[in-house]
Amino acid sequence: MDKLFRKDAFNYHALGRPGKLEVITTKPYSTQRDLSLAYTPGVADPCLAIEKNPDDAYRYTTKGNLVAVISNGTAVLGLGDIGALSGKPVMEGKGFLFKIFSDIDVFDIEVDEKDPDKFVAAVKAIAPTFGGINLEDIKAPECFEIEEKLKAALDIPVMHDDQHGTAIITGAALMNALEIVGKDISKIKLFVSGAGAAACACTSMYIKLGVKPENIIMSDINGILTKDRSDLTEVNKRFATDKDIHTIAEGIKGADMFLGLSAGGVLKKEYLLSMADNPIVFAMANPVPEITYEEATSTRSDIIMGTGRSDYPNQINNLLGFPYIFRGALDVKATAINDEMKIAASKAIAALTKEPIPEEVNIAFGVHNLKFGRNYILPKATDPRLITTVAPAVAKAAMDSGVARQPITDWDKYKEDLTKRMGLTNPVKHQMKAFCKNNPKRVLMADAEHYNILKAAEIAVNEKLAVPVLLGDKKKINKIIKENELELKDVEIIDLKAKEEKKRSQSYAHQLFEKRRRKGCTLKSAKEYLKLYSYYSPMLVENGVADALLSGLTSNYPSAIRPALKIIGKKEDVNVVSGMYIILTKDGPLFLADCSVNKNPSAEELVEITLQTTSAVKSFKMEPNIAMLSYSNFGSVKDKKSLKIRKAVKILHKQHPELRVDGEIQANIALDQELMKESFPFSKLLGKRVNTLIFPNLEASNIAYKMLQKVSGFEIIGPVLNGMNKPAHVLQMGSSVNEIVNMIMISVMDAQAME
Repeated sequence: MDKLFRKDAFNYHALGRPGKLEVITTKPYSTQRDLSLAYTPGVADPCLAIEKNPDDAYRYTTKGNLVAVISNGTAVLGLGDIGALSGKPVMEGKGFLFKIFSDIDVFDIEVDEKDPDKFVAAVKAIAPTFGGINLEDIKAPECFEIEEKLKAALDIPVMHDDQHGTAIITGAALMNALEIVGKDISKIKLFVSGAGAAACACTSMYIKLGVKPENIIMSDINGILTKDRSDLTEVNKRFATDKDIHTIAEGIKGADMFLGLSAGGVLKKEYLLSMADNPIVFAMANPVPEITYEEATSTRSDIIMGTGRSDYPNQINNLLGFPYIFRGALDVKATAINDEMKIAASKAIAALTKEPIPEEVNIAFGVHNLKFGRNYILPKATDPRLITTVAPAVAKAAMDSGVARQPITDWDKYKEDLTKRMGLTNPVKHQMKAFCKNNPKRVLMADAEHYNILKAAEIAVNEKLAVPVLLGDKKKINKIIKENELELKDVEIIDLKAKEEKKRSQSYAHQLFEKRRRKGCTLKSAKEYLKLYSYYSPMLVENGVADALLSGLTSNYPSAIRPALKIIGKKEDVNVVSGMYIILTKDGPLFLADCSVNKNPSAEELVEITLQTTSAVKSFKMEPNIAMLSYSNFGSVKDKKSLKIRKAVKILHKQHPELRVDGEIQANIALDQELMKESFPFSKLLGKRVNTLIFPNLEASNIAYKMLQKVSGFEIIGPVLNGMNKPAHVLQMGSSVNEIVNMIMISVMDAQAME
């Protein structure tokens, strides 16, 4: 590691609050009553309930979501026996990952004890605190004894991740690699370099998956494990061979797979060359693998190569497993993590690799369109679907194998709860997808000579959200599709250079001339306009070629919206078109309007914008609670700007008394019920979560949503155009794939509503 990285690592751990974890409260504590409920006398009844029924600890305490990460520091990463206290940063780090990836709370516990029996006794004594125990960085062979004794003594999940985590992940990788090369697991020859905890656990897992014990050769620092050796542990003896093999060169010859959990440089080029066709090599010595990726791939072009490193393809990373294995085990209150649960996790991880990759994963790794194959045999650790794939598989296996105390009955709800727990999604997004899948519509995508548009179209097709229609140069579009292996074979492409489009363009020119002739448009200028995608695309929607328009990715907002306003126009019964953004917060969505169209709307226009936004919010099956924003609170400032808002509110109260709308009001008051109760208890919004904000002008709204977009971390959907005669929406320039997919769904919902 370079000096700067080491300096940053020290600073990362030391600056601010030292370490990587903290304990936070989950209940109110602002009043004396809160404190009395939290401690004495409020704790007495839950304590007595647990005394009568120990399972009530899951109901009244953190036990059901609390895992102990426990180590004695005898085998810390690649650092060896550095002691319990020295290993604390690693244990904190493990807890950090548990929380980030599966929302499991962790206490890291460093036990200064090397004697296995005394260590087991210490862990048994504190076990009632926890819902599960993750043993970490304990050296072999003691780790085997410790784990077995704790599993036998305790009725909560216990797993030594260094052993079983590695076995589960490499098991998934092996299954996928064998599928790619077309080999039968029962017939492959396996060479294992290393005979420690992870190597033995991996080999045991492979046997459960179908590898024949007689086809396995294992070696340690003293050579091949043979039955005539007297220095083998009881665990190692299980993998000793009676074949006349005594060197690595002999053992690896003709092998289909090399598993390395030993030391750097063990796998020589000549050994690799002697392996069977399409060799599978998992070289996981840390930090230097048994053979480097460059050496291996330059020696064998037919290799499938995996390492423990993130800078090469096929990283074998325990992070794919342990957070979700414990999540699934805790959620059914499992009494153990058994072989059935481990195999279920391995198979779930393997299956997920074959699914289409979420675009946020592609972006995170700076690639386009990862696909199952030799360089992608395992999911990436940032894949958000791991929790909803692996945890349910583990939970179901726990139920099927009889170790679940609390079975899951509604799997759809369980998966939804997992995504909510992680803040990975929002009910609004679920609702949008459900609406779209129920009745997909044709969405014309006007900037189709761009990867982001085409990738979004692929997602829409794959998830059955819409029927994309692509507008652009067919050759360019097909080139991008081919280069990125996008699956858009049957998607319609409209090319302005095609004969049929030139003919259609002539007809559209006359339509445009008739529509705009008293607004400065000649037939000649209409023909010129229709050479531009920005004009031709709304004409296609106007004529029913598609149900909705989505444009603007490569142009500024005004130049994209003007043609749509000129050609499609606003509904007959409205005076203004307005723009709305949807901010997806953990507390629910916020709807912001007008953020994109009207520079300085009048009071009457604000009324119409509010009614349009109300209708849009209700389309999400939500009741709008609307704050009309200002820098004034209910008359605290009297000028033209605040009076305009007050007038709009007065009109709304008179003409639409059923609406929960009030103002003028400052944003902080609108979004804080305590402040509102203290200062403005008369407000119609008191006791209601405000979810709709109407801004006084474009300047204020534009600044607000763009600041939120950059500093909040919230997902933002928009701009959504309300009041158009037909569905037409304009993307922000440079929108990401996910943002485009969101707007495809908005377009489909808009088309459904108009239908």
